[in-house]
Amino acid sequence: MQPFTTVRGPAAPLMLANIDTDVIIRIERLTTGDAAQLGRYALEALRYLPDGRENPDCVLNVPRYRAAPILLAGPNFGCGSSREPAVTALLAMGLRCIVAESFGDIFYANCFQNGLLPIKLEEAVILDLAKQAGTHTQDFVVDLARQLVVAPSGAEHAFAVDPLRRTALLEGLDDIGLTMKNTAEIDAWQATDRLGRPWIWDLGQGL
Repeated sequence: MQPFTTVRGPAAPLMLANIDTDVIIRIERLTTGDAAQLGRYALEALRYLPDGRENPDCVLNVPRYRAAPILLAGPNFGCGSSREPAVTALLAMGLRCIVAESFGDIFYANCFQNGLLPIKLEEAVILDLAKQAGTHTQDFVVDLARQLVVAPSGAEHAFAVDPLRRTALLEGLDDIGLTMKNTAEIDAWQATDRLGRPWIWDLGQGL
Protein backbone atom coordinates (compact mmCIF):
# COMPACT_ATOMS: atom_id res chain seq x y z
CA MET A 1 0.00 0.00 0.00
CA GLN A 2 1.36 3.42 -0.94
CA PRO A 3 2.22 5.43 2.17
CA PHE A 4 0.34 8.66 2.78
CA THR A 5 2.34 11.54 4.18
CA THR A 6 1.54 14.86 2.49
CA VAL A 7 -0.61 15.45 -0.57
CA ARG A 8 -0.63 18.74 -2.45
CA GLY A 9 -2.83 19.76 -5.36
CA PRO A 10 -6.26 20.97 -6.45
CA ALA A 11 -9.37 19.90 -4.56
CA ALA A 12 -12.42 19.05 -6.66
CA PRO A 13 -15.65 20.30 -5.01
CA LEU A 14 -18.26 17.58 -5.61
CA MET A 15 -20.76 18.87 -3.09
CA LEU A 16 -23.48 16.23 -3.43
CA ALA A 17 -24.94 14.40 -0.45
CA ASN A 18 -25.36 10.63 -0.16
CA ILE A 19 -23.11 9.51 -3.02
CA ASP A 20 -23.29 5.77 -2.51
CA THR A 21 -20.91 3.00 -3.53
CA ASP A 22 -23.05 2.06 -6.53
CA VAL A 23 -22.60 5.57 -7.89
CA ILE A 24 -18.87 5.40 -7.14
CA ILE A 25 -18.50 2.14 -9.09
CA ARG A 26 -21.28 0.13 -10.71
CA ILE A 27 -21.36 -3.57 -9.87
CA GLU A 28 -21.02 -4.72 -13.50
CA ARG A 29 -17.72 -2.84 -13.82
CA LEU A 30 -16.14 -5.16 -11.26
CA THR A 31 -15.93 -8.00 -13.78
CA THR A 32 -12.98 -6.42 -15.61
CA GLY A 33 -10.50 -8.25 -13.38
CA ASP A 34 -8.07 -5.33 -13.43
CA ALA A 35 -8.36 -2.93 -10.50
CA ALA A 36 -6.14 -0.39 -12.27
CA GLN A 37 -8.81 0.02 -14.95
CA LEU A 38 -11.55 0.91 -12.48
CA GLY A 39 -10.56 4.58 -12.50
CA ARG A 40 -12.14 5.12 -15.89
CA TYR A 41 -15.46 3.96 -14.48
CA ALA A 42 -15.33 5.75 -11.13
CA LEU A 43 -18.32 8.07 -10.65
CA GLU A 44 -19.26 7.50 -14.28
CA ALA A 45 -22.95 8.25 -13.68
CA LEU A 46 -21.85 11.78 -12.80
CA ARG A 47 -18.94 12.18 -15.22
CA TYR A 48 -20.65 10.92 -18.37
CA LEU A 49 -23.93 11.39 -20.21
CA PRO A 50 -26.05 8.36 -21.24
CA ASP A 51 -24.51 8.45 -24.74
CA GLY A 52 -20.98 8.19 -23.30
CA ARG A 53 -19.95 11.82 -23.79
CA GLU A 54 -18.49 13.74 -20.90
CA ASN A 55 -21.01 15.62 -18.82
CA PRO A 56 -20.01 19.30 -19.12
CA ASP A 57 -21.86 20.07 -15.88
CA CYS A 58 -19.76 17.68 -13.79
CA VAL A 59 -17.02 19.41 -11.84
CA LEU A 60 -14.75 16.40 -12.31
CA ASN A 61 -14.57 17.20 -16.03
CA VAL A 62 -13.29 20.73 -15.45
CA PRO A 63 -9.64 20.72 -16.66
CA ARG A 64 -8.17 21.98 -13.36
CA TYR A 65 -9.87 19.16 -11.43
CA ARG A 66 -9.19 16.20 -13.77
CA ALA A 67 -6.08 15.14 -11.89
CA ALA A 68 -7.09 16.52 -8.50
CA PRO A 69 -5.78 14.29 -5.68
CA ILE A 70 -8.31 15.69 -3.19
CA LEU A 71 -12.10 15.47 -3.32
CA LEU A 72 -14.41 17.74 -1.32
CA ALA A 73 -17.69 15.88 -0.93
CA GLY A 74 -21.14 16.23 0.55
CA PRO A 75 -22.28 14.41 3.70
CA ASN A 76 -22.67 10.63 3.94
CA PHE A 77 -20.17 9.95 1.17
CA GLY A 78 -19.70 6.25 0.42
CA CYS A 79 -22.98 5.10 1.93
CA GLY A 80 -24.68 1.97 0.62
CA SER A 81 -23.18 -1.48 0.12
CA SER A 82 -19.86 -2.68 1.54
CA ARG A 83 -18.22 -2.54 -1.90
CA GLU A 84 -14.47 -2.26 -1.26
CA PRO A 85 -13.69 -1.66 -4.97
CA ALA A 86 -15.41 1.70 -4.52
CA VAL A 87 -12.24 2.78 -2.74
CA THR A 88 -10.02 1.07 -5.31
CA ALA A 89 -11.82 2.87 -8.13
CA LEU A 90 -11.30 6.29 -6.55
CA LEU A 91 -7.61 5.54 -6.02
CA ALA A 92 -7.29 4.43 -9.64
CA MET A 93 -8.91 7.72 -10.62
CA GLY A 94 -6.04 9.51 -8.89
CA LEU A 95 -7.63 10.50 -5.57
CA ARG A 96 -5.66 10.19 -2.33
CA CYS A 97 -7.93 12.08 0.07
CA ILE A 98 -11.66 12.74 0.51
CA VAL A 99 -12.94 15.48 2.78
CA ALA A 100 -16.56 15.23 3.88
CA GLU A 101 -18.76 15.94 6.86
CA SER A 102 -19.54 12.23 7.22
CA PHE A 103 -18.98 8.88 5.50
CA GLY A 104 -20.62 5.51 5.23
CA ASP A 105 -19.09 3.45 8.05
CA ILE A 106 -17.85 0.52 5.95
CA PHE A 107 -16.54 2.77 3.19
CA TYR A 108 -14.68 4.82 5.80
CA ALA A 109 -12.97 1.70 7.19
CA ASN A 110 -12.14 0.43 3.70
CA CYS A 111 -10.37 3.69 2.90
CA PHE A 112 -7.73 3.05 5.56
CA GLN A 113 -7.21 -0.50 4.32
CA ASN A 114 -6.31 0.75 0.84
CA GLY A 115 -4.38 3.98 1.38
CA LEU A 116 -7.15 6.53 0.81
CA LEU A 117 -7.41 9.13 3.57
CA PRO A 118 -10.98 10.08 4.61
CA ILE A 119 -11.15 13.33 6.57
CA LYS A 120 -14.16 14.51 8.55
CA LEU A 121 -14.63 18.26 8.90
CA GLU A 122 -17.60 20.42 9.81
CA GLU A 123 -19.99 21.41 7.05
CA ALA A 124 -19.20 25.13 7.30
CA VAL A 125 -15.49 24.45 6.88
CA ILE A 126 -16.04 22.22 3.86
CA LEU A 127 -18.28 24.80 2.21
CA ASP A 128 -15.57 27.40 2.69
CA LEU A 129 -12.97 25.03 1.22
CA ALA A 130 -15.24 24.37 -1.75
CA LYS A 131 -15.57 28.11 -2.33
CA GLN A 132 -11.80 28.50 -2.24
CA ALA A 133 -11.40 25.60 -4.65
CA GLY A 134 -13.38 27.58 -7.19
CA THR A 135 -11.76 30.97 -6.66
CA HIS A 136 -8.10 30.26 -5.84
CA THR A 137 -5.39 28.84 -8.08
CA GLN A 138 -3.12 27.86 -5.20
CA ASP A 139 -2.96 24.24 -4.12
CA PHE A 140 -4.52 22.62 -1.08
CA VAL A 141 -2.24 20.66 1.23
CA VAL A 142 -3.23 17.66 3.31
CA ASP A 143 -0.59 16.83 5.92
CA LEU A 144 -1.29 13.58 7.73
CA ALA A 145 1.77 13.86 9.99
CA ARG A 146 0.48 17.17 11.40
CA GLN A 147 -3.19 16.23 10.81
CA LEU A 148 -3.93 19.46 9.00
CA VAL A 149 -5.75 20.55 5.87
CA VAL A 150 -4.16 23.76 4.62
CA ALA A 151 -6.45 25.84 2.41
CA PRO A 152 -5.24 28.07 -0.44
CA SER A 153 -5.87 31.04 1.87
CA GLY A 154 -3.32 29.61 4.29
CA ALA A 155 -5.94 28.73 6.90
CA GLU A 156 -5.20 25.47 8.70
CA HIS A 157 -7.94 23.04 9.68
CA ALA A 158 -7.09 20.25 12.12
CA PHE A 159 -8.63 16.83 11.70
CA ALA A 160 -8.69 13.73 13.87
CA VAL A 161 -7.58 10.24 12.86
CA ASP A 162 -7.35 7.12 15.00
CA PRO A 163 -3.64 6.86 16.00
CA LEU A 164 -3.27 3.28 14.76
CA ARG A 165 -4.88 4.09 11.42
CA ARG A 166 -2.69 7.18 11.11
CA THR A 167 0.43 5.08 11.67
CA ALA A 168 -0.74 2.52 9.12
CA LEU A 169 -1.27 5.16 6.44
CA LEU A 170 2.02 6.91 7.15
CA GLU A 171 3.87 3.60 6.83
CA GLY A 172 1.76 2.16 4.01
CA LEU A 173 0.47 -0.79 6.04
CA ASP A 174 -2.86 -2.60 6.08
CA ASP A 175 -4.05 -4.67 9.06
CA ILE A 176 -1.80 -7.60 8.10
CA GLY A 177 1.17 -5.30 7.76
CA LEU A 178 0.50 -3.79 11.17
CA THR A 179 0.29 -7.27 12.68
CA MET A 180 3.57 -8.34 11.10
CA LYS A 181 5.35 -5.49 12.90
CA ASN A 182 4.90 -7.68 16.00
CA THR A 183 6.49 -10.80 14.49
CA ALA A 184 8.95 -11.22 17.36
CA GLU A 185 6.18 -11.16 19.96
CA ILE A 186 4.07 -13.55 17.88
CA ASP A 187 6.97 -16.00 17.51
CA ALA A 188 7.69 -15.84 21.24
CA TRP A 189 4.05 -16.54 22.12
CA GLN A 190 3.90 -19.45 19.71
CA ALA A 191 7.09 -20.97 21.13
CA THR A 192 5.70 -20.74 24.67
CA ASP A 193 2.34 -22.14 23.61
CA ARG A 194 4.00 -25.08 21.84
CA LEU A 195 5.61 -26.05 25.16
CA GLY A 196 2.45 -25.61 27.20
CA ARG A 197 -0.02 -27.15 24.74
CA PRO A 198 1.93 -29.39 22.34
CA TRP A 199 -1.21 -31.35 21.41
CA ILE A 200 -2.68 -28.21 19.80
CA TRP A 201 0.30 -27.77 17.51
CA ASP A 202 0.57 -31.50 16.69
CA LEU A 203 -3.07 -31.73 15.66
CA GLY A 204 -3.32 -33.05 12.14
CA GLN A 205 0.27 -34.29 11.93
CA GLY A 206 0.59 -37.36 9.79
CA LEU A 207 -2.80 -36.98 8.17
